[in-house]
Amino acid sequence: MPVTEAATRVLLVSPKLNPNSFWGFEAASALRGAKCLAPPLGLITLAAMLPSHWDLRLIDRNTDVELTDADVAGVNLVMTGGMLPQEPDLMAIVARCNRLGVPVCLGGPSPTSSPEQYEDADFIVIGEAEEVIGDFVAAFERGERSGRFTAVKFKTDVTKTPIPRFDLLTFKNYLMINVQFSRGCPFTCEFCDIIELYGRAPRTKATVQMLAELDRLYALGYRGHVDFVDDNLIGNKKAVKAFLPHLIEWQQRHGYPFRFSTEASLNLADDAQLLRLMRRAYFFALFTGIESPDEDTLNHMTKKQNTRRSIAESVHKIYEAGIYVAAGFIVGFDTEEKSVARAMAACIDDTSIPTATIGLLTALPNTQLQRRLRREGRLFDLFRKSMTESGDMCTAGLNFTTLRPRREILKDYRVVVAEAYSPEAYFGRVRKLGRMLDIHHPKLRKIWWRNLPRDAAGFLSLIWVMTVRHPQLAGPFWRTFYDVLRHNPQAYDSVLRNAGHYAHLYPFSRYLVRTIDARIAGIDAGRWEDPPLLPVSNDESCGVKPLAAVA
Repeated sequence: MPVTEAATRVLLVSPKLNPNSFWGFEAASALRGAKCLAPPLGLITLAAMLPSHWDLRLIDRNTDVELTDADVAGVNLVMTGGMLPQEPDLMAIVARCNRLGVPVCLGGPSPTSSPEQYEDADFIVIGEAEEVIGDFVAAFERGERSGRFTAVKFKTDVTKTPIPRFDLLTFKNYLMINVQFSRGCPFTCEFCDIIELYGRAPRTKATVQMLAELDRLYALGYRGHVDFVDDNLIGNKKAVKAFLPHLIEWQQRHGYPFRFSTEASLNLADDAQLLRLMRRAYFFALFTGIESPDEDTLNHMTKKQNTRRSIAESVHKIYEAGIYVAAGFIVGFDTEEKSVARAMAACIDDTSIPTATIGLLTALPNTQLQRRLRREGRLFDLFRKSMTESGDMCTAGLNFTTLRPRREILKDYRVVVAEAYSPEAYFGRVRKLGRMLDIHHPKLRKIWWRNLPRDAAGFLSLIWVMTVRHPQLAGPFWRTFYDVLRHNPQAYDSVLRNAGHYAHLYPFSRYLVRTIDARIAGIDAGRWEDPPLLPVSNDESCGVKPLAAVA
Protein backbone atom coordinates (compact mmCIF):
# COMPACT_ATOMS: atom_id res chain seq x y z
CA MET A 1 0.00 0.00 0.00
CA PRO A 2 1.49 3.39 -0.93
CA VAL A 3 2.61 5.64 1.91
CA THR A 4 0.89 9.00 2.03
CA GLU A 5 2.94 12.20 2.13
CA ALA A 6 1.89 12.98 5.70
CA ALA A 7 2.89 9.51 6.93
CA THR A 8 6.40 9.25 5.45
CA ARG A 9 8.62 9.29 8.50
CA VAL A 10 12.25 8.36 7.90
CA LEU A 11 14.98 7.58 10.43
CA LEU A 12 18.57 8.06 9.24
CA VAL A 13 21.02 6.05 11.35
CA SER A 14 24.81 6.28 11.30
CA PRO A 15 26.18 2.98 12.66
CA LYS A 16 28.72 2.98 15.46
CA LEU A 17 32.37 2.40 14.59
CA ASN A 18 33.98 -0.69 16.03
CA PRO A 19 35.60 -0.22 19.42
CA ASN A 20 39.41 -0.30 19.43
CA SER A 21 39.60 1.50 16.11
CA PHE A 22 42.31 4.00 15.19
CA TRP A 23 39.60 6.29 13.85
CA GLY A 24 37.61 6.51 17.08
CA PHE A 25 39.45 9.50 18.56
CA GLU A 26 36.85 9.76 21.32
CA ALA A 27 39.35 10.83 23.98
CA ALA A 28 40.89 13.48 21.72
CA SER A 29 37.43 14.74 20.73
CA ALA A 30 36.38 15.00 24.37
CA LEU A 31 39.20 17.47 25.05
CA ARG A 32 37.27 20.02 22.99
CA GLY A 33 33.87 19.02 24.29
CA ALA A 34 32.95 16.83 21.31
CA LYS A 35 31.65 13.26 21.33
CA CYS A 36 33.25 12.01 18.11
CA LEU A 37 35.43 13.06 15.23
CA ALA A 38 33.01 13.96 12.41
CA PRO A 39 29.39 13.60 11.30
CA PRO A 40 28.07 11.17 8.64
CA LEU A 41 28.41 13.34 5.53
CA GLY A 42 27.00 10.62 3.29
CA LEU A 43 23.76 10.39 5.25
CA ILE A 44 23.15 14.13 5.46
CA THR A 45 23.90 14.44 1.74
CA LEU A 46 21.43 11.64 1.06
CA ALA A 47 18.90 13.45 3.25
CA ALA A 48 19.10 16.46 0.94
CA MET A 49 18.10 14.22 -1.99
CA LEU A 50 14.93 12.92 -0.36
CA PRO A 51 11.51 14.49 -0.92
CA SER A 52 10.82 17.64 1.08
CA HIS A 53 7.59 16.16 2.42
CA TRP A 54 9.45 13.27 4.05
CA ASP A 55 9.92 13.83 7.78
CA LEU A 56 13.58 13.11 8.56
CA ARG A 57 15.36 12.43 11.83
CA LEU A 58 19.08 11.58 12.25
CA ILE A 59 20.60 9.36 14.92
CA ASP A 60 24.39 9.17 14.95
CA ARG A 61 25.35 6.18 17.07
CA ASN A 62 28.91 7.54 17.36
CA THR A 63 27.64 10.37 19.56
CA ASP A 64 26.55 7.78 22.15
CA VAL A 65 22.89 8.09 21.19
CA GLU A 66 21.04 4.83 21.78
CA LEU A 67 18.81 3.38 19.08
CA THR A 68 15.66 2.01 20.66
CA ASP A 69 12.86 -0.17 19.38
CA ALA A 70 10.56 2.83 19.76
CA ASP A 71 12.81 4.86 17.44
CA VAL A 72 12.53 2.22 14.74
CA ALA A 73 8.89 1.26 15.24
CA GLY A 74 7.82 4.89 15.03
CA VAL A 75 8.92 5.38 11.39
CA ASN A 76 7.99 4.10 7.96
CA LEU A 77 11.56 3.61 6.79
CA VAL A 78 15.09 3.34 8.19
CA MET A 79 18.00 4.43 5.96
CA THR A 80 21.55 3.56 6.98
CA GLY A 81 24.94 2.45 5.69
CA GLY A 82 28.62 2.94 6.24
CA MET A 83 32.16 1.59 6.06
CA LEU A 84 33.54 -1.83 6.92
CA PRO A 85 34.47 -0.91 10.54
CA GLN A 86 30.80 -0.01 11.06
CA GLU A 87 29.52 -3.34 9.79
CA PRO A 88 28.67 -5.05 13.11
CA ASP A 89 26.42 -2.20 14.20
CA LEU A 90 25.02 -1.92 10.68
CA MET A 91 24.07 -5.61 10.76
CA ALA A 92 22.46 -5.11 14.18
CA ILE A 93 20.39 -2.22 12.82
CA VAL A 94 19.19 -4.38 9.92
CA ALA A 95 18.29 -7.20 12.31
CA ARG A 96 16.33 -4.83 14.55
CA CYS A 97 14.41 -3.43 11.58
CA ASN A 98 13.61 -6.96 10.38
CA ARG A 99 12.40 -7.96 13.83
CA LEU A 100 10.15 -4.91 14.10
CA GLY A 101 8.87 -5.17 10.51
CA VAL A 102 10.19 -1.77 9.41
CA PRO A 103 11.76 -1.55 5.91
CA VAL A 104 15.47 -0.74 5.92
CA CYS A 105 17.49 0.74 3.05
CA LEU A 106 21.30 0.43 2.94
CA GLY A 107 23.96 2.29 0.99
CA GLY A 108 27.53 3.46 1.36
CA PRO A 109 30.95 1.97 0.67
CA SER A 110 30.53 -1.38 2.44
CA PRO A 111 27.11 -2.35 1.01
CA THR A 112 28.26 -1.06 -2.38
CA SER A 113 31.43 -3.15 -2.39
CA SER A 114 29.82 -6.28 -0.97
CA PRO A 115 26.02 -6.21 -1.42
CA GLU A 116 25.92 -9.98 -1.04
CA GLN A 117 26.75 -9.53 2.66
CA TYR A 118 23.53 -7.60 3.24
CA GLU A 119 20.84 -9.86 1.83
CA ASP A 120 18.66 -9.28 4.90
CA ALA A 121 18.20 -5.62 3.97
CA ASP A 122 14.96 -4.73 2.21
CA PHE A 123 16.57 -2.16 -0.08
CA ILE A 124 20.17 -1.67 -1.18
CA VAL A 125 21.40 1.36 -3.11
CA ILE A 126 24.56 0.34 -4.94
CA GLY A 127 26.71 3.13 -6.28
CA GLU A 128 26.48 6.89 -6.09
CA ALA A 129 23.09 7.75 -4.69
CA GLU A 130 22.39 10.78 -6.88
CA GLU A 131 21.88 8.53 -9.90
CA VAL A 132 19.27 6.18 -8.46
CA ILE A 133 17.71 7.75 -5.39
CA GLY A 134 14.80 9.05 -7.46
CA ASP A 135 14.02 5.49 -8.59
CA PHE A 136 14.12 4.30 -4.99
CA VAL A 137 11.81 7.07 -3.78
CA ALA A 138 9.32 6.38 -6.57
CA ALA A 139 9.33 2.65 -5.78
CA PHE A 140 8.86 3.23 -2.05
CA GLU A 141 6.00 5.65 -2.60
CA ARG A 142 4.34 3.13 -4.94
CA GLY A 143 4.28 0.74 -2.01
CA GLU A 144 7.20 -1.51 -2.94
CA ARG A 145 9.05 -2.81 0.09
CA SER A 146 12.18 -4.34 -1.37
CA GLY A 147 14.55 -3.76 -4.26
CA ARG A 148 18.09 -3.18 -5.51
CA PHE A 149 19.05 0.08 -7.20
CA THR A 150 22.41 0.14 -8.99
CA ALA A 151 24.00 3.29 -10.37
CA VAL A 152 26.24 3.40 -13.43
CA LYS A 153 29.82 3.62 -12.25
CA PHE A 154 31.61 6.97 -12.11
CA LYS A 155 28.96 8.86 -14.10
CA THR A 156 27.42 11.02 -11.39
CA ASP A 157 27.54 14.74 -12.10
CA VAL A 158 28.57 16.03 -8.68
CA THR A 159 27.77 19.60 -9.70
CA LYS A 160 24.14 18.56 -9.17
CA THR A 161 24.67 17.18 -5.68
CA PRO A 162 22.56 19.22 -3.23
CA ILE A 163 23.81 21.02 -0.13
CA PRO A 164 23.98 18.48 2.72
CA ARG A 165 21.38 18.77 5.45
CA PHE A 166 23.75 20.32 8.00
CA ASP A 167 20.68 21.40 9.95
CA LEU A 168 20.16 17.80 11.05
CA LEU A 169 23.44 17.91 13.01
CA THR A 170 24.19 19.01 16.55
CA PHE A 171 27.49 20.75 15.85
CA LYS A 172 28.84 20.54 19.39
CA ASN A 173 28.92 16.74 19.12
CA TYR A 174 31.70 16.83 16.53
CA LEU A 175 35.36 17.79 16.53
CA MET A 176 35.01 18.91 12.91
CA ILE A 177 32.38 19.23 10.21
CA ASN A 178 33.09 17.76 6.79
CA VAL A 179 32.40 18.76 3.19
CA GLN A 180 33.40 17.24 -0.14
CA PHE A 181 34.83 18.99 -3.21
CA SER A 182 35.79 16.03 -5.41
CA ARG A 183 35.41 12.29 -5.87
CA GLY A 184 38.07 10.02 -7.29
CA CYS A 185 41.87 9.78 -7.46
CA PRO A 186 44.16 9.54 -10.51
CA PHE A 187 46.59 7.10 -8.91
CA THR A 188 46.40 3.30 -8.92
CA CYS A 189 47.63 2.13 -5.50
CA GLU A 190 47.03 -1.63 -5.48
CA PHE A 191 45.62 -1.82 -1.94
CA CYS A 192 43.24 1.15 -2.24
CA ASP A 193 39.50 0.85 -2.90
CA ILE A 194 38.93 4.52 -3.81
CA ILE A 195 39.45 4.04 -7.54
CA GLU A 196 37.04 1.11 -7.41
CA LEU A 197 34.44 3.20 -5.60
CA TYR A 198 34.86 6.61 -7.27
CA GLY A 199 37.04 6.07 -10.34
CA ARG A 200 40.33 7.55 -11.54
CA ALA A 201 38.99 10.73 -13.11
CA PRO A 202 38.29 13.11 -10.22
CA ARG A 203 34.94 14.89 -10.56
CA THR A 204 34.65 18.23 -8.80
CA LYS A 205 31.84 20.44 -7.61
CA ALA A 206 31.37 23.94 -9.01
CA THR A 207 32.82 26.86 -7.08
CA VAL A 208 29.42 28.47 -6.51
CA GLN A 209 28.12 25.15 -5.23
CA MET A 210 30.99 24.65 -2.81
CA LEU A 211 30.71 28.17 -1.44
CA ALA A 212 26.98 27.68 -0.98
CA GLU A 213 27.75 24.76 1.35
CA LEU A 214 30.06 26.98 3.39
CA ASP A 215 27.41 29.72 3.38
CA ARG A 216 24.95 27.23 4.83
CA LEU A 217 27.35 26.17 7.58
CA TYR A 218 28.06 29.82 8.37
CA ALA A 219 24.36 30.73 8.47
CA LEU A 220 23.70 27.86 10.88
CA GLY A 221 26.25 29.38 13.24
CA TYR A 222 29.09 26.90 12.82
CA ARG A 223 32.64 28.17 13.28
CA GLY A 224 35.89 26.21 13.42
CA HIS A 225 37.39 23.14 11.80
CA VAL A 226 36.03 22.05 8.40
CA ASP A 227 37.50 18.95 6.77
CA PHE A 228 37.44 18.39 3.01
CA VAL A 229 36.95 14.63 2.96
CA ASP A 230 38.20 14.22 -0.62
CA ASP A 231 40.44 11.19 -0.89
CA ASN A 232 42.82 13.37 -2.88
CA LEU A 233 41.97 17.06 -2.95
CA ILE A 234 44.62 17.69 -5.62
CA GLY A 235 43.57 14.81 -7.86
CA ASN A 236 42.38 17.48 -10.29
CA LYS A 237 44.93 20.25 -9.73
CA LYS A 238 43.46 22.54 -12.36
CA ALA A 239 40.06 22.47 -10.69
CA VAL A 240 41.33 23.01 -7.15
CA LYS A 241 43.59 25.88 -8.26
CA ALA A 242 40.59 27.54 -9.88
CA PHE A 243 38.53 27.06 -6.70
CA LEU A 244 41.01 28.17 -4.04
CA PRO A 245 41.13 31.91 -4.94
CA HIS A 246 37.36 32.04 -4.49
CA LEU A 247 37.68 30.20 -1.18
CA ILE A 248 40.31 32.71 -0.06
CA GLU A 249 38.04 35.61 -0.97
CA TRP A 250 35.13 33.95 0.86
CA GLN A 251 37.25 33.51 3.98
CA GLN A 252 38.39 37.14 3.86
CA ARG A 253 34.84 38.41 3.41
CA HIS A 254 33.56 36.40 6.37
CA GLY A 255 36.50 37.01 8.70
CA TYR A 256 38.02 33.52 8.41
CA PRO A 257 35.35 31.56 10.29
CA PHE A 258 36.80 28.20 9.21
CA ARG A 259 40.15 26.46 9.28
CA PHE A 260 40.50 23.59 6.83
CA SER A 261 42.08 20.17 6.67
CA THR A 262 42.06 17.59 3.88
CA GLU A 263 43.76 14.56 2.34
CA ALA A 264 46.12 14.82 -0.62
CA SER A 265 48.93 12.92 -2.30
CA LEU A 266 52.50 13.81 -1.34
CA ASN A 267 53.22 15.38 -4.73
CA LEU A 268 51.44 18.44 -3.30
CA ALA A 269 54.92 19.36 -2.05
CA ASP A 270 56.05 19.88 -5.67
CA ASP A 271 53.59 22.71 -6.29
CA ALA A 272 54.62 25.89 -4.49
CA GLN A 273 51.71 27.85 -5.97
CA LEU A 274 49.16 25.36 -4.69
CA LEU A 275 50.73 25.38 -1.23
CA ARG A 276 50.58 29.19 -1.15
CA LEU A 277 46.91 29.13 -2.08
CA MET A 278 46.14 26.55 0.60
CA ARG A 279 47.99 28.63 3.19
CA ARG A 280 46.02 31.74 2.27
CA ALA A 281 42.73 29.82 2.43
CA TYR A 282 43.75 28.72 5.95
CA PHE A 283 44.42 25.02 5.49
CA PHE A 284 46.26 23.89 8.60
CA ALA A 285 46.35 20.07 8.45
CA LEU A 286 46.80 17.37 5.83
CA PHE A 287 46.65 13.58 5.71
CA THR A 288 48.78 11.84 3.10
CA GLY A 289 49.64 8.25 2.26
CA ILE A 290 53.35 7.49 2.59
CA GLU A 291 52.87 3.72 3.14
CA SER A 292 56.54 2.69 3.01
CA PRO A 293 60.02 4.22 2.80
CA ASP A 294 61.14 1.35 0.53
CA GLU A 295 61.23 2.23 -3.18
CA ASP A 296 60.76 -1.36 -4.38
CA THR A 297 57.66 -1.67 -2.22
CA LEU A 298 56.25 1.63 -3.50
CA ASN A 299 56.78 0.49 -7.10
CA HIS A 300 55.20 -2.89 -6.40
CA MET A 301 52.07 -1.30 -4.94
CA THR A 302 52.04 1.13 -7.94
CA LYS A 303 52.51 4.17 -5.72
CA LYS A 304 55.27 5.50 -7.92
CA GLN A 305 54.46 9.13 -7.15
CA ASN A 306 56.20 8.64 -3.79
CA THR A 307 59.40 7.31 -5.37
CA ARG A 308 60.22 10.56 -7.15
CA ARG A 309 61.14 12.50 -4.03
CA SER A 310 62.72 12.60 -0.62
CA ILE A 311 59.76 11.81 1.61
CA ALA A 312 61.12 13.84 4.52
CA GLU A 313 61.93 16.88 2.37
CA SER A 314 58.47 16.75 0.80
CA VAL A 315 56.78 16.70 4.19
CA HIS A 316 58.97 19.55 5.42
CA LYS A 317 57.95 21.68 2.41
CA ILE A 318 54.35 21.29 3.52
CA TYR A 319 55.36 22.37 7.02
CA GLU A 320 56.91 25.47 5.49
CA ALA A 321 53.43 26.34 4.22
CA GLY A 322 52.12 26.24 7.80
CA ILE A 323 50.32 22.92 7.31
CA TYR A 324 51.07 19.96 9.56
CA VAL A 325 50.95 16.43 8.21
CA ALA A 326 49.49 13.15 9.40
CA ALA A 327 50.32 10.09 7.31
CA GLY A 328 49.55 6.46 6.65
CA PHE A 329 52.12 3.65 6.83
CA ILE A 330 51.62 -0.05 6.05
CA VAL A 331 53.54 -3.18 7.08
CA GLY A 332 53.18 -6.52 5.29
CA PHE A 333 53.89 -6.05 1.58
CA ASP A 334 55.20 -8.97 -0.49
CA THR A 335 58.40 -7.07 -1.29
CA GLU A 336 59.44 -6.97 2.37
CA GLU A 337 62.14 -9.63 2.21
CA LYS A 338 63.64 -8.62 5.56
CA SER A 339 62.77 -6.46 8.55
CA VAL A 340 61.29 -3.05 7.72
CA ALA A 341 60.95 -1.86 11.30
CA ARG A 342 64.10 0.24 11.52
CA ALA A 343 63.57 1.96 8.15
CA MET A 344 59.92 2.74 8.85
CA ALA A 345 60.54 4.02 12.36
CA ALA A 346 63.36 6.18 10.99
CA CYS A 347 61.07 7.55 8.25
CA ILE A 348 58.42 8.52 10.78
CA ASP A 349 61.07 10.25 12.90
CA ASP A 350 62.77 11.98 9.95
CA THR A 351 59.51 13.43 8.69
CA SER A 352 58.56 14.61 12.22
CA ILE A 353 55.01 13.41 11.59
CA PRO A 354 53.34 12.99 15.02
CA THR A 355 50.18 11.16 13.96
CA ALA A 356 51.27 8.16 11.90
CA THR A 357 48.52 5.71 11.01
CA ILE A 358 50.45 2.42 11.06
CA GLY A 359 48.43 -0.49 9.73
CA LEU A 360 48.83 -4.07 8.57
CA LEU A 361 48.34 -4.65 4.85
CA THR A 362 44.70 -5.51 4.25
CA ALA A 363 43.14 -6.84 1.06
CA LEU A 364 39.93 -4.81 1.04
CA PRO A 365 36.92 -5.97 -1.01
CA ASN A 366 37.04 -5.09 -4.69
CA THR A 367 40.65 -3.93 -4.86
CA GLN A 368 43.44 -4.87 -7.20
CA LEU A 369 45.22 -6.45 -4.24
CA GLN A 370 42.25 -8.63 -3.34
CA ARG A 371 41.86 -9.82 -6.93
CA ARG A 372 45.58 -10.61 -7.28
CA LEU A 373 45.70 -12.57 -4.02
CA ARG A 374 42.57 -14.48 -5.05
CA ARG A 375 44.18 -15.40 -8.37
CA GLU A 376 47.29 -16.53 -6.50
CA GLY A 377 45.25 -18.68 -4.10
CA ARG A 378 46.40 -16.68 -1.06
CA LEU A 379 43.21 -14.90 0.09
CA PHE A 380 41.61 -15.97 3.37
CA ASP A 381 37.90 -16.78 3.46
CA LEU A 382 37.19 -15.27 6.91
CA PHE A 383 38.20 -11.69 6.27
CA ARG A 384 34.91 -9.97 7.12
CA LYS A 385 34.57 -11.77 10.43
CA SER A 386 38.12 -10.93 11.52
CA MET A 387 37.91 -7.33 10.33
CA THR A 388 34.57 -6.51 11.87
CA GLU A 389 35.39 -8.17 15.20
CA SER A 390 38.92 -6.80 15.55
CA GLY A 391 38.44 -3.09 14.90
CA ASP A 392 40.21 -2.02 11.74
CA MET A 393 43.34 -2.43 9.62
CA CYS A 394 45.57 -1.98 12.68
CA THR A 395 44.60 -5.38 14.08
CA ALA A 396 42.69 -7.22 11.34
CA GLY A 397 45.09 -6.98 8.42
CA LEU A 398 47.17 -9.72 6.77
CA ASN A 399 44.03 -11.47 5.62
CA PHE A 400 46.10 -13.60 3.25
CA THR A 401 49.02 -16.03 3.17
CA THR A 402 52.12 -13.87 3.57
CA LEU A 403 55.38 -14.47 1.69
CA ARG A 404 57.49 -13.48 4.67
CA PRO A 405 56.83 -15.39 7.91
CA ARG A 406 53.78 -13.92 9.61
CA ARG A 407 55.60 -13.73 12.94
CA GLU A 408 58.33 -11.54 11.44
CA ILE A 409 55.77 -9.14 9.99
CA LEU A 410 53.89 -8.89 13.28
CA LYS A 411 57.16 -8.35 15.14
CA ASP A 412 58.10 -5.51 12.76
CA TYR A 413 54.67 -3.99 13.22
CA ARG A 414 54.91 -4.22 16.98
CA VAL A 415 58.34 -2.55 16.97
CA VAL A 416 57.21 0.35 14.77
CA VAL A 417 54.06 1.01 16.82
CA ALA A 418 55.87 0.78 20.15
CA GLU A 419 58.71 3.06 19.05
CA ALA A 420 56.61 5.62 17.20
CA TYR A 421 54.12 6.00 20.05
CA SER A 422 56.40 5.96 23.05
CA PRO A 423 55.85 9.26 24.91
CA GLU A 424 59.37 10.56 24.28
CA ALA A 425 59.31 9.72 20.57
CA TYR A 426 55.83 11.13 19.98
CA PHE A 427 56.37 14.41 21.80
CA GLY A 428 59.85 14.66 20.28
CA ARG A 429 58.22 14.71 16.85
CA VAL A 430 55.66 17.25 18.04
CA ARG A 431 58.48 19.52 19.23
CA LYS A 432 60.30 19.26 15.91
CA LEU A 433 57.04 19.94 14.10
CA GLY A 434 56.46 23.01 16.27
CA ARG A 435 59.82 24.45 15.29
CA MET A 436 59.40 23.76 11.56
CA LEU A 437 55.85 25.03 11.00
CA ASP A 438 55.99 28.42 9.29
CA ILE A 439 52.68 29.88 10.41
CA HIS A 440 51.88 33.42 9.48
CA HIS A 441 48.42 34.65 8.70
CA PRO A 442 47.06 38.19 8.44
CA LYS A 443 44.01 37.34 10.53
CA LEU A 444 45.74 35.06 13.02
CA ARG A 445 45.41 37.42 16.01
CA LYS A 446 41.70 37.99 15.38
CA ILE A 447 41.12 34.25 15.00
CA TRP A 448 43.09 33.58 18.19
CA TRP A 449 40.92 35.88 20.29
CA ARG A 450 37.69 34.54 18.78
CA ASN A 451 38.63 30.94 19.63
CA LEU A 452 40.10 31.75 23.05
CA PRO A 453 37.20 30.53 25.26
CA ARG A 454 36.91 27.15 23.54
CA ASP A 455 40.68 26.72 23.24
CA ALA A 456 41.17 27.60 26.91
CA ALA A 457 38.68 24.94 27.96
CA GLY A 458 40.38 22.42 25.70
CA PHE A 459 43.79 23.34 27.10
CA LEU A 460 42.64 22.81 30.68
CA SER A 461 41.23 19.42 29.71
CA LEU A 462 44.49 18.55 28.00
CA ILE A 463 46.47 19.48 31.12
CA TRP A 464 44.23 17.20 33.21
CA VAL A 465 44.72 14.27 30.81
CA MET A 466 48.48 14.75 30.55
CA THR A 467 49.20 15.34 34.22
CA VAL A 468 46.44 13.61 36.21
CA ARG A 469 44.97 10.85 34.07
CA HIS A 470 48.35 9.90 32.54
CA PRO A 471 50.96 11.40 34.88
CA GLN A 472 53.74 9.58 33.02
CA LEU A 473 53.09 11.97 30.11
CA ALA A 474 53.50 15.16 32.12
CA GLY A 475 57.22 15.59 31.49
CA PRO A 476 57.16 15.15 27.68
CA PHE A 477 54.00 17.26 27.41
CA TRP A 478 55.28 20.25 29.40
CA ARG A 479 58.65 20.19 27.65
CA THR A 480 56.78 20.34 24.35
CA PHE A 481 54.53 23.16 25.48
CA TYR A 482 57.44 25.29 26.72
CA ASP A 483 59.42 24.53 23.56
CA VAL A 484 56.76 25.90 21.22
CA LEU A 485 56.25 29.01 23.36
CA ARG A 486 59.99 29.66 23.30
CA HIS A 487 60.79 28.90 19.66
CA ASN A 488 57.62 29.36 17.58
CA PRO A 489 54.59 30.55 19.60
CA GLN A 490 52.47 30.98 16.47
CA ALA A 491 52.53 27.19 16.09
CA TYR A 492 51.01 26.65 19.53
CA ASP A 493 47.59 25.63 18.19
CA SER A 494 48.98 22.92 15.89
CA VAL A 495 51.29 21.68 18.63
CA LEU A 496 48.45 21.45 21.16
CA ARG A 497 46.20 19.72 18.63
CA ASN A 498 48.84 17.05 18.05
CA ALA A 499 49.40 16.75 21.78
CA GLY A 500 45.65 16.27 22.13
CA HIS A 501 45.71 13.45 19.56
CA TYR A 502 47.91 11.54 21.98
CA ALA A 503 45.02 11.31 24.44
CA HIS A 504 43.66 8.73 21.99
CA LEU A 505 46.87 7.45 20.42
CA TYR A 506 48.70 6.64 23.65
CA PRO A 507 46.16 4.14 25.05
CA PHE A 508 45.34 2.88 21.55
CA SER A 509 48.99 2.14 20.75
CA ARG A 510 49.37 0.27 24.04
CA TYR A 511 46.30 -1.79 23.13
CA LEU A 512 47.87 -2.56 19.75
CA VAL A 513 51.13 -3.70 21.34
CA ARG A 514 49.25 -6.00 23.74
CA THR A 515 47.18 -7.43 20.90
CA ILE A 516 50.16 -8.10 18.65
CA ASP A 517 52.15 -9.58 21.53
CA ALA A 518 49.29 -12.03 22.13
CA ARG A 519 49.27 -13.00 18.44
CA ILE A 520 53.01 -13.53 18.36
CA ALA A 521 52.71 -15.67 21.50
CA GLY A 522 49.98 -17.66 19.79
CA ILE A 523 52.25 -18.36 16.83
CA ASP A 524 55.10 -19.35 19.14
CA ALA A 525 52.79 -21.72 20.99
CA GLY A 526 51.61 -23.33 17.76
CA ARG A 527 48.05 -22.01 18.08
CA TRP A 528 48.02 -20.17 14.75
CA GLU A 529 46.68 -21.92 11.66
CA ASP A 530 45.96 -20.19 8.39
CA PRO A 531 42.20 -19.79 7.88
CA PRO A 532 40.64 -21.50 4.86
CA LEU A 533 41.53 -19.95 1.51
CA LEU A 534 39.05 -18.80 -1.07
CA PRO A 535 39.11 -20.88 -4.26
CA VAL A 536 41.56 -19.69 -6.88
CA SER A 537 39.93 -17.52 -9.51
CA ASN A 538 41.51 -16.56 -12.82
CA ASP A 539 38.74 -14.06 -13.47
CA GLU A 540 40.16 -10.51 -13.27
CA SER A 541 37.19 -9.46 -11.13
CA CYS A 542 37.27 -12.69 -9.07
CA GLY A 543 33.53 -12.93 -9.35
CA VAL A 544 32.87 -9.50 -7.89
CA LYS A 545 32.56 -6.58 -10.22
CA PRO A 546 33.98 -3.25 -8.95
CA LEU A 547 31.28 -0.72 -8.27
CA ALA A 548 30.90 2.99 -7.62
CA ALA A 549 30.33 4.38 -4.15
CA VAL A 550 27.36 5.98 -2.52
CA ALA A 551 27.87 9.67 -1.72
